[in-house]
Amino acid sequence: MLNNRFKRAATPIVAVLVFCLTVAAQVAPVEKIDMDMMKKIREEGMQRSQVMDTMSWLTDVVGHRLTGSPNMKNSNEWTKKKLTEWGLVNAQVEPWGEFGRGWSFDKITANVTSPTAFPIIAYPEAWTPGTSGTITADVVFANINTEADFEKYKGQLKGKIVMTGPAREVNAWFKAPGMRFTDEDLLKFANDTPAGGPGGRQFSPEQMQAMRTRMQLEPKKNAFFKEEGAVALMKLSRNGDGGTVFVQGGGSRDKNAPPTLPSIVVAAEHYNRIARIIEKGVPVKIELNISAQFQDNDTLGYNTIAEIQGTDKKDEIVMLGGHMDSWHGGTGATDNAAGVSVAMEAVRILKVLGVQPRRTIRIGLWSGEEQGLLGSRGYVAKHFAGRQPVAGQPQQAAPFPGGGMGPQGPLVTKAEYDKFSVYFNLDNGTGKIRGIYLQGNDAVRQIFRAWLEPFRDLGASTITIQNTGGTDHQAFDGVGLPGFQFIQDPVEYDTRTHHSNMDVWDRVQSDDMKQASIIMAAFVYNAAMREDKIPRKPMAPQAQPARMQ
Repeated sequence: MLNNRFKRAATPIVAVLVFCLTVAAQVAPVEKIDMDMMKKIREEGMQRSQVMDTMSWLTDVVGHRLTGSPNMKNSNEWTKKKLTEWGLVNAQVEPWGEFGRGWSFDKITANVTSPTAFPIIAYPEAWTPGTSGTITADVVFANINTEADFEKYKGQLKGKIVMTGPAREVNAWFKAPGMRFTDEDLLKFANDTPAGGPGGRQFSPEQMQAMRTRMQLEPKKNAFFKEEGAVALMKLSRNGDGGTVFVQGGGSRDKNAPPTLPSIVVAAEHYNRIARIIEKGVPVKIELNISAQFQDNDTLGYNTIAEIQGTDKKDEIVMLGGHMDSWHGGTGATDNAAGVSVAMEAVRILKVLGVQPRRTIRIGLWSGEEQGLLGSRGYVAKHFAGRQPVAGQPQQAAPFPGGGMGPQGPLVTKAEYDKFSVYFNLDNGTGKIRGIYLQGNDAVRQIFRAWLEPFRDLGASTITIQNTGGTDHQAFDGVGLPGFQFIQDPVEYDTRTHHSNMDVWDRVQSDDMKQASIIMAAFVYNAAMREDKIPRKPMAPQAQPARMQ
């Protein structure tokens, strides 16, 4: 119990503290959350979800969505139609700029015919030609790692299918290929310590130099194989086993580029078996038929855009989305029909609930992400032309690397840039949302903390100041606009699905997709309804853009 003298001395101190706390509360008001709406969003997203049906349309029916391919254009049109059916407005397939020639393939058959016949699990590399029918040829090794190695194979490759590298060891999976972030991992994120997961791989200087050397040799090797008269190339899947093939591109989108050879990527077990037979001095003959086509009729790239119109702040924009393009081995389920389906489900939930947002909510489904974030960067270049990077961000040339997407049409005014609030992206596979990366923008920490609180019981509560790269939020963040990617459980992303023939609907986790849809819908709703736009990172004085006329 306090004595009377201490009480008298303490009274003015208490008064000052009360006054200070009152002022602080006025300076930093508590983020308002409509908990009734959060409950409604959760109920609709859990009880009446359509996210997996949307996933099935995009993956099972449309199929893989390589940028510039007929499937990519089909997905643009299907998503535009579906968003319109759900009541969104201004739905359009919007060109973002020049992409180059498209490519598609219809079939591949690959079989060893001697000394013992067996089928091969293989997929063609994108932007490499077909075989113009079935070819049958002997297989030879050409393991070229240095300039000096070219001499070893001169005069030995004519009429041959060339194996471009050695076999690799395949080990048993004593550790499950799928995982979720542990409490320890999430604590590292919260403490701003890298926790691994998608995009977290680190390379030593020696590994980086080896990769640079391989990249410099690659075009020389392709030209050499063609000059020497080889008929096709056969490559080992870079990782994975059990019939999983990781396949991407092997040729150029430039129609004026030098022609390349048909090129396939083969499952490790089959590649290794062929290699062991050849090492025993026994000839191997392969029968190969690839039906592939270049698409030169339309060389532009396209995004799908649609809106829920705002009310009193309708000229301000809140965006969400993910990239719709994929590689062609599977059906692009975890990379990234998952993110697209979640974003679409988020706006469906808001429309079903009859939300009338203060700001306009705009969904962007991008193409060209796999070739360098081209669709989202093209969109930003078109709508925010001439903007400069934020402090600490690398300078980006004219206005972005990757080519082919300068501003379309007349320059826009600064008002469009100033009226933008925030973009939320999802593109790390099927895993549920565990939190969010702040991209170095600490001003949003308390806002996002409040927004995540209603979903703590769903496993989403982690906030990290860290940046994360490799996906479309960077297009916005790179020009000073708030752009964020959610933290997601890795599940089987790097080990099984990312760019592989096993990136299919069955590898997507339904409950994770529902959870992610709910959280994305909530974030978009909160951003659209709050009084102020989302705070931005400060721009360097020298990077302050001049007002455009």
